[in-house]
Amino acid sequence: MFGPALGLAGRYAELLAGPGVEQGLIGPREPARLWDRHLLNCAAVAELIPQACSVIDLGSGAGLPGVVIAMLRPDAKIILLEPMARRVAFLEQCVRVLGLGNTLVRRGRAEEVAGQLAADVVISRAVAPLERLAGLALGLTRPGGLVLAMKGAGAAEEVTRAEPVLRRLRARDVTIVHAGSGKVSPPPTVIRLIADAATPGTPGGAGT
Repeated sequence: MFGPALGLAGRYAELLAGPGVEQGLIGPREPARLWDRHLLNCAAVAELIPQACSVIDLGSGAGLPGVVIAMLRPDAKIILLEPMARRVAFLEQCVRVLGLGNTLVRRGRAEEVAGQLAADVVISRAVAPLERLAGLALGLTRPGGLVLAMKGAGAAEEVTRAEPVLRRLRARDVTIVHAGSGKVSPPPTVIRLIADAATPGTPGGAGT
């Protein structure tokens, strides 16, 4: 799954298991399952990212999945968007230690930076229910861009509950996909949708 990025992934795992636990970014039981539950899970989603695009990791937290995608996809420009100072400091440490030249850390909430930042792809993991997340993510997505929401077994129910919001936001082609099938077990479930051509966003890709 990681190929030539395996060494970076191992170093990132050390950061998560060390400072990440010490600073309360991940739970004390998580280091034992970092690879199967977190790193491989996020790596599988990298295949859904188009080539040479801009990506915003919305509510990046400890950098899952944004840091993993940055390691695997050096062709992509990544912004890790996170409102909490403690988490921002950890993300900046990760970017520096791992030498992720394609990655910027931005402190802020989606509501605050909408209109300032926009990307071809907005990805999230365990941020909010889809009926709330859709508005936040689409506000950061370029017209015609892609939203990838990593979800669990209740993804179909979330889509159903969010249908009125998705219609209002004119989201298109809402589908549930399983990334990394045959490579990761179980494959992560992702709600995939496309922003309407008139969805608010800043032309030109992600920026500051």
